[in-house]
Amino acid sequence: MRVKDKVALVTGGAKGIGEATAILLAREGARVVLTDLDHESGEIVARKINDLGGVARFILQDVADEERWREVVDDTIKWFNKLDILVNNAGIAHFTSLEEETLEKWKALQAINLDAIFLGTREAIRVMKERKSGSIINVSSVAGLVGDPLLAAYNASKGGVRLFTKSAALHCGQAGYGIRVNSVHPGYICTPLMAQIAKNSGNQEEYEAQVTALHPIGRLGVPDDIASGILYLASDEASFVTGSELVIDGGYTAQ
Repeated sequence: MRVKDKVALVTGGAKGIGEATAILLAREGARVVLTDLDHESGEIVARKINDLGGVARFILQDVADEERWREVVDDTIKWFNKLDILVNNAGIAHFTSLEEETLEKWKALQAINLDAIFLGTREAIRVMKERKSGSIINVSSVAGLVGDPLLAAYNASKGGVRLFTKSAALHCGQAGYGIRVNSVHPGYICTPLMAQIAKNSGNQEEYEAQVTALHPIGRLGVPDDIASGILYLASDEASFVTGSELVIDGGYTAQ
Protein backbone atom coordinates (compact mmCIF):
# COMPACT_ATOMS: atom_id res chain seq x y z
CA MET A 1 0.00 0.00 0.00
CA ARG A 2 2.70 2.46 -1.09
CA VAL A 3 0.24 5.26 -1.93
CA LYS A 4 -2.47 4.43 0.59
CA ASP A 5 -5.15 7.11 0.97
CA LYS A 6 -3.63 9.30 -1.75
CA VAL A 7 -5.72 10.65 -4.64
CA ALA A 8 -4.28 10.31 -8.14
CA LEU A 9 -5.28 11.81 -11.48
CA VAL A 10 -4.00 9.94 -14.55
CA THR A 11 -4.46 11.29 -18.08
CA GLY A 12 -4.55 8.94 -21.03
CA GLY A 13 -5.75 6.32 -18.59
CA ALA A 14 -7.84 4.24 -20.98
CA LYS A 15 -5.01 2.12 -22.36
CA GLY A 16 -1.28 1.46 -22.43
CA ILE A 17 0.93 3.11 -19.81
CA GLY A 18 -1.99 5.13 -18.44
CA GLU A 19 -4.13 2.06 -17.86
CA ALA A 20 -1.30 0.16 -16.18
CA THR A 21 -0.50 3.16 -14.00
CA ALA A 22 -4.10 3.71 -12.91
CA ILE A 23 -4.48 0.02 -11.99
CA LEU A 24 -1.18 -0.13 -10.10
CA LEU A 25 -1.80 3.08 -8.15
CA ALA A 26 -5.23 1.79 -7.16
CA ARG A 27 -3.77 -1.58 -6.14
CA GLU A 28 -1.29 0.28 -3.95
CA GLY A 29 -4.05 2.15 -2.12
CA ALA A 30 -4.76 5.31 -4.13
CA ARG A 31 -8.16 6.53 -5.20
CA VAL A 32 -7.85 7.16 -8.91
CA VAL A 33 -9.44 9.52 -11.40
CA LEU A 34 -8.52 8.52 -14.93
CA THR A 35 -9.22 10.61 -18.02
CA ASP A 36 -9.16 10.00 -21.76
CA LEU A 37 -10.98 10.75 -25.00
CA ASP A 38 -11.82 7.05 -25.33
CA HIS A 39 -14.93 6.98 -23.15
CA GLU A 40 -15.72 3.29 -23.56
CA SER A 41 -12.22 2.03 -22.77
CA GLY A 42 -11.85 4.48 -19.89
CA GLU A 43 -15.05 3.26 -18.27
CA ILE A 44 -13.85 -0.32 -18.65
CA VAL A 45 -10.60 0.46 -16.82
CA ALA A 46 -12.43 2.26 -14.01
CA ARG A 47 -14.85 -0.64 -13.67
CA LYS A 48 -11.95 -3.11 -13.60
CA ILE A 49 -10.33 -1.19 -10.74
CA ASN A 50 -13.58 -1.01 -8.79
CA ASP A 51 -14.28 -4.72 -9.35
CA LEU A 52 -10.86 -5.50 -7.90
CA GLY A 53 -11.75 -3.61 -4.72
CA GLY A 54 -10.15 -0.29 -5.61
CA VAL A 55 -11.73 3.13 -6.06
CA ALA A 56 -11.76 4.76 -9.49
CA ARG A 57 -13.76 7.20 -11.56
CA PHE A 58 -13.47 8.01 -15.25
CA ILE A 59 -13.80 11.49 -16.76
CA LEU A 60 -13.89 12.32 -20.45
CA GLN A 61 -11.14 14.87 -21.14
CA ASP A 62 -9.42 16.56 -24.04
CA VAL A 63 -6.11 17.44 -22.36
CA ALA A 64 -5.51 20.29 -24.82
CA ASP A 65 -8.65 22.08 -23.55
CA GLU A 66 -7.69 24.64 -20.89
CA GLU A 67 -11.16 25.01 -19.37
CA ARG A 68 -11.65 21.26 -19.22
CA TRP A 69 -8.51 20.93 -17.10
CA ARG A 70 -9.96 23.17 -14.42
CA GLU A 71 -13.23 21.21 -14.47
CA VAL A 72 -11.45 17.86 -14.14
CA VAL A 73 -9.31 19.01 -11.21
CA ASP A 74 -12.27 20.65 -9.50
CA ASP A 75 -14.34 17.46 -9.92
CA THR A 76 -11.50 15.44 -8.40
CA ILE A 77 -11.48 17.76 -5.37
CA LYS A 78 -15.27 17.57 -5.13
CA TRP A 79 -15.22 13.76 -5.09
CA PHE A 80 -12.14 13.09 -2.97
CA ASN A 81 -11.35 16.42 -1.21
CA LYS A 82 -7.75 16.57 -2.43
CA LEU A 83 -5.25 15.76 -5.17
CA ASP A 84 -1.93 14.16 -4.22
CA ILE A 85 -0.66 12.76 -7.52
CA LEU A 86 -0.91 13.93 -11.12
CA VAL A 87 0.37 11.69 -13.91
CA ASN A 88 0.52 13.67 -17.16
CA ASN A 89 0.57 10.66 -19.47
CA ALA A 90 -1.66 11.44 -22.48
CA GLY A 91 0.26 11.79 -25.72
CA ILE A 92 0.38 11.15 -29.46
CA ALA A 93 3.13 10.46 -31.99
CA HIS A 94 3.72 10.35 -35.71
CA PHE A 95 6.77 9.61 -37.84
CA THR A 96 7.48 12.36 -40.36
CA SER A 97 10.69 13.90 -41.63
CA LEU A 98 11.31 17.55 -40.84
CA GLU A 99 10.89 18.53 -44.49
CA GLU A 100 7.57 16.73 -44.79
CA GLU A 101 6.12 17.92 -41.48
CA THR A 102 3.20 20.33 -41.67
CA LEU A 103 2.58 23.20 -39.29
CA GLU A 104 -0.94 21.90 -38.63
CA LYS A 105 0.29 18.46 -37.51
CA TRP A 106 3.18 20.04 -35.59
CA LYS A 107 0.82 22.26 -33.60
CA ALA A 108 -1.65 19.44 -32.96
CA LEU A 109 1.10 17.25 -31.51
CA GLN A 110 2.55 20.04 -29.35
CA ALA A 111 -0.92 20.84 -28.01
CA ILE A 112 -1.36 17.33 -26.62
CA ASN A 113 2.22 16.40 -25.76
CA LEU A 114 3.49 19.70 -24.35
CA ASP A 115 0.77 22.33 -23.89
CA ALA A 116 -1.35 19.84 -21.95
CA ILE A 117 1.56 19.09 -19.60
CA PHE A 118 1.77 22.80 -18.81
CA LEU A 119 -1.98 23.08 -18.28
CA GLY A 120 -2.17 19.99 -16.06
CA THR A 121 0.85 20.95 -14.00
CA ARG A 122 -0.47 24.47 -13.45
CA GLU A 123 -3.89 23.19 -12.36
CA ALA A 124 -2.40 20.59 -10.04
CA ILE A 125 -0.16 23.17 -8.38
CA ARG A 126 -3.20 25.38 -7.83
CA VAL A 127 -4.76 22.81 -5.49
CA MET A 128 -1.72 20.93 -4.21
CA LYS A 129 0.02 24.01 -2.81
CA GLU A 130 -2.80 24.48 -0.31
CA ARG A 131 -1.82 21.18 1.34
CA LYS A 132 1.94 21.78 0.95
CA SER A 133 2.44 18.39 -0.70
CA GLY A 134 2.04 16.58 -3.99
CA SER A 135 3.80 14.66 -6.73
CA ILE A 136 3.52 15.54 -10.42
CA ILE A 137 4.89 12.99 -12.88
CA ASN A 138 5.25 14.04 -16.51
CA VAL A 139 5.65 11.23 -19.01
CA SER A 140 8.30 12.21 -21.53
CA SER A 141 10.27 9.68 -23.60
CA VAL A 142 13.75 8.62 -24.64
CA ALA A 143 12.86 10.95 -27.52
CA GLY A 144 13.10 13.74 -24.97
CA LEU A 145 16.76 12.82 -24.45
CA VAL A 146 18.05 11.81 -27.90
CA GLY A 147 17.02 12.72 -31.42
CA ASP A 148 15.46 10.73 -34.23
CA PRO A 149 15.43 11.91 -37.87
CA LEU A 150 11.74 11.03 -38.26
CA LEU A 151 10.50 12.44 -34.96
CA ALA A 152 11.14 16.19 -35.17
CA ALA A 153 7.79 17.22 -33.71
CA TYR A 154 7.79 14.42 -31.12
CA ASN A 155 11.40 15.15 -30.12
CA ALA A 156 10.53 18.81 -29.66
CA SER A 157 7.51 18.03 -27.50
CA LYS A 158 9.18 15.44 -25.29
CA GLY A 159 12.36 17.49 -24.93
CA GLY A 160 10.12 20.36 -23.90
CA VAL A 161 8.46 18.17 -21.27
CA ARG A 162 11.89 17.33 -19.83
CA LEU A 163 13.01 20.92 -19.30
CA PHE A 164 9.55 22.21 -18.39
CA THR A 165 9.52 19.61 -15.61
CA LYS A 166 12.78 20.94 -14.20
CA SER A 167 11.49 24.51 -14.30
CA ALA A 168 8.27 23.50 -12.52
CA ALA A 169 10.26 21.57 -9.89
CA LEU A 170 12.44 24.59 -9.17
CA HIS A 171 9.43 26.88 -8.97
CA CYS A 172 7.58 24.62 -6.52
CA GLY A 173 10.69 24.05 -4.43
CA GLN A 174 11.65 27.70 -4.14
CA ALA A 175 8.04 28.68 -3.41
CA GLY A 176 7.93 26.23 -0.50
CA TYR A 177 4.94 24.35 -1.90
CA GLY A 178 6.19 20.88 -0.98
CA ILE A 179 5.33 19.67 -4.49
CA ARG A 180 7.73 17.37 -6.33
CA VAL A 181 7.83 17.39 -10.15
CA ASN A 182 9.66 14.70 -12.14
CA SER A 183 9.73 13.27 -15.65
CA VAL A 184 9.73 9.66 -16.81
CA HIS A 185 11.45 8.61 -20.03
CA PRO A 186 10.24 5.28 -21.44
CA GLY A 187 11.94 3.44 -24.27
CA TYR A 188 9.76 1.70 -26.85
CA ILE A 189 6.80 0.20 -24.99
CA CYS A 190 4.28 -2.35 -26.25
CA THR A 191 1.16 -0.16 -26.26
CA PRO A 192 -1.77 0.27 -28.68
CA LEU A 193 -0.08 3.44 -29.96
CA MET A 194 3.11 1.59 -30.81
CA ALA A 195 1.16 -1.27 -32.37
CA GLN A 196 -0.57 1.23 -34.66
CA ILE A 197 2.75 2.82 -35.63
CA ALA A 198 4.17 -0.63 -36.39
CA LYS A 199 1.15 -1.46 -38.51
CA ASN A 200 1.44 1.81 -40.41
CA SER A 201 5.09 1.04 -41.20
CA GLY A 202 3.97 -1.52 -43.77
CA ASN A 203 5.86 -4.43 -42.22
CA GLN A 204 4.89 -4.82 -38.59
CA GLU A 205 7.20 -7.74 -37.79
CA GLU A 206 10.24 -6.05 -39.34
CA TYR A 207 9.49 -2.78 -37.53
CA GLU A 208 9.14 -4.50 -34.16
CA ALA A 209 12.40 -6.40 -34.73
CA GLN A 210 14.21 -3.17 -35.58
CA VAL A 211 13.03 -1.30 -32.49
CA THR A 212 13.64 -4.30 -30.24
CA ALA A 213 17.26 -4.30 -31.43
CA LEU A 214 17.63 -0.74 -30.13
CA HIS A 215 17.28 -2.01 -26.54
CA PRO A 216 20.34 -3.84 -25.19
CA ILE A 217 18.22 -5.66 -22.64
CA GLY A 218 16.82 -7.66 -25.56
CA ARG A 219 13.12 -6.88 -25.41
CA LEU A 220 10.61 -4.09 -25.69
CA GLY A 221 9.11 -2.61 -22.56
CA VAL A 222 5.63 -3.31 -21.29
CA PRO A 223 3.31 -0.76 -19.64
CA ASP A 224 3.88 -2.23 -16.17
CA ASP A 225 7.61 -1.42 -16.48
CA ILE A 226 6.76 2.26 -16.66
CA ALA A 227 3.90 2.12 -14.15
CA SER A 228 6.30 0.77 -11.53
CA GLY A 229 8.60 3.76 -11.98
CA ILE A 230 5.67 6.15 -11.80
CA LEU A 231 4.51 4.47 -8.58
CA TYR A 232 7.93 5.09 -7.04
CA LEU A 233 7.86 8.80 -7.92
CA ALA A 234 4.28 9.09 -6.65
CA SER A 235 5.11 7.48 -3.32
CA ASP A 236 6.74 8.96 -0.23
CA GLU A 237 9.76 6.78 -1.00
CA ALA A 238 10.72 9.50 -3.50
CA SER A 239 10.32 12.36 -1.03
CA PHE A 240 13.82 13.70 -1.87
CA VAL A 241 13.39 13.34 -5.64
CA THR A 242 12.36 16.37 -7.69
CA GLY A 243 13.42 17.83 -11.02
CA SER A 244 14.81 14.42 -12.00
CA GLU A 245 14.59 12.20 -15.07
CA LEU A 246 13.68 8.57 -14.48
CA VAL A 247 14.87 6.71 -17.58
CA ILE A 248 13.22 3.31 -18.10
CA ASP A 249 14.46 2.27 -21.52
CA GLY A 250 16.13 -1.13 -21.48
CA GLY A 251 19.49 0.51 -22.10
CA TYR A 252 18.39 2.47 -25.19
CA THR A 253 20.12 5.69 -24.17
CA ALA A 254 23.17 3.98 -22.63
CA GLN A 255 24.66 3.41 -26.09
